[in-house]
Order: sequence, then C-alpha cells, then structure tokens
Amino acid sequence: MSTHLTSGPLPADKARPDQRRLTRRPIYLAALLTIAAATLLALPSTAANAADMPAKAPAARTYNWGGCYIGANGGGAESGSDFTTTVVAGTHLTPADAALVSVGGTGSANGPNFLGGGQAGCNWVSGTWVYGLEGDVDYFRSNPQIINGTATLSDGVTGFTVGQSLTTNYLATVRPRLGVAADRNLFYITGGAAFTKTSYTQTYLDALVPSGTGVATGSKFLAGWTAGVGWEYAWTDNWSFRLEYLFTGFPGRTNGIGAITDAAGGSNPLQGSADLVIQTARAGVNFKF
Repeated sequence: MSTHLTSGPLPADKARPDQRRLTRRPIYLAALLTIAAATLLALPSTAANAADMPAKAPAARTYNWGGCYIGANGGGAESGSDFTTTVVAGTHLTPADAALVSVGGTGSANGPNFLGGGQAGCNWVSGTWVYGLEGDVDYFRSNPQIINGTATLSDGVTGFTVGQSLTTNYLATVRPRLGVAADRNLFYITGGAAFTKTSYTQTYLDALVPSGTGVATGSKFLAGWTAGVGWEYAWTDNWSFRLEYLFTGFPGRTNGIGAITDAAGGSNPLQGSADLVIQTARAGVNFKF
C-alpha cells in the first residue's frame, strides 16, 4: 500500500469548515464598516441641506385703522349763491321802476378761495369695515357777489346799479364716516351736519334827481348738510395722509332789509336774499394716538 504526500494548500472545496468561516468574516466586517462610513458621511450633508432651506416668513400684519386721531387739512373751496332783490313801491321809485330794479338785482355768483383748519375723530373696525365719527373746523372766507351797473329805469335813460354779496368766514362739519380698508388704504363715504355764519349786503344807487341810494343788510347762522367721499393712506402706524371731497348745502336764505331814500324824503323799502352751497376739495394729515 503506497502513501502519497501532497504539499501546498488544499483545494477550496476541500478546506476545512472552520477555515471557510474565517475567510468570510473579514468580508462581512468590511461591508459593515463601509455602510457605517457612508452613513456618517451623509449626516453632515443632510444637516447642511436642512440649514440651507429658507425659514418660512411670518404672515404680514394687517394695518389696524381703529383708534382716535387729530390732524390738519388744507385745500380749495368754492361757494355759490343765488341772489334776489325786491323793491316795494314807494315815493322815490315808481312801481314800474321798482319792478325793473327787482329784476336787475337778481343773479348768481361764485366765490372761490383757500380753506384750512383741523379735524379730530375716532374709528372703529369690524373686519374690513371701518366706521367712525369726525368733526372739523376750517377757515374759509368766501364772498360771492354780483354787480349790475348797466341797467336803466323805465325812461330808458336813467341808469341804476345794484350790488349784492354774501360773506362767510368759516365752515364746520360733524360727520360719520363709513369705509372699506385694504390694509393701509381706506376708501370711505361720509355725510353729516354743516355749520357756518353768513353776512349779506345789498347796495343801490341811481341817477335820478334827487339821486336815490339804498342799503340792505342781514346775517344768519346756518345749519345744513354735507356729503362726500375720501381716500386715506397710512404710511406709518401713527401717521396717515388723505384726500377728500365734500358738497355742502344750507336750506333757507340769508335775508337783508333796508330802504332806498333820497334827499327829498322819498323812499322805497329794499329787500334782498341769498342762498349758499359750498364745494371743498382738500388734503389732510392725521396722527393716530
């Protein structure tokens, strides 16, 4: 019986079981180490990506129109008046002449001028609706007047002149406001009561012999109504700018009473009257408390 000794490693399929297990363990360990390293390398990248993501911006705060305020305004205004004259029959003018003077003293006129003053009020908010109450006082001197110096009496030759004027010095209003807010913009309508005082003057002069002269005067405190629209913009939380238009009317008329007299003692009662409407367009600034 012969025995063959073989040198060198055994074939793989002939290796012992414990040797096969030893050769596979380094492969498992290498795979685990590779996976762990890849995971650790990925963590900083994920954190960096998360840090690079922009933070969600907070929602913009809607402006709150509620609160009380005080401010100033200025702009232009124009008053308008219809004038009437009534001359009653007497001893200076004949009835025909008195009728001609009454017609000649009738007319209309406007009186534009600057106005300026201050206002104060409060607003309350319900959703997008803004409602409030405001009062204002403006200096406004207006003087619509008519002068008719081209007419003649019934003889067609003797001339006469009639002049009338209505003067105001201020305009005041008290008005509720109702508007819709779009953040810092407010669009509103407004209307309420208006107040002023008027002074009425009528003058008369003719070329009769003896010459007749006359004056009729009157004054009145007027209470009326006003209505309009406006836009206001809040450029900071406390300051706002606005534009506003108002139309104001005063029922009734301011009447003047006087007389036409001459050097011979003749006279005729002289009466006149005027109504009043005012349109205003103004800008203003308000400071909200």
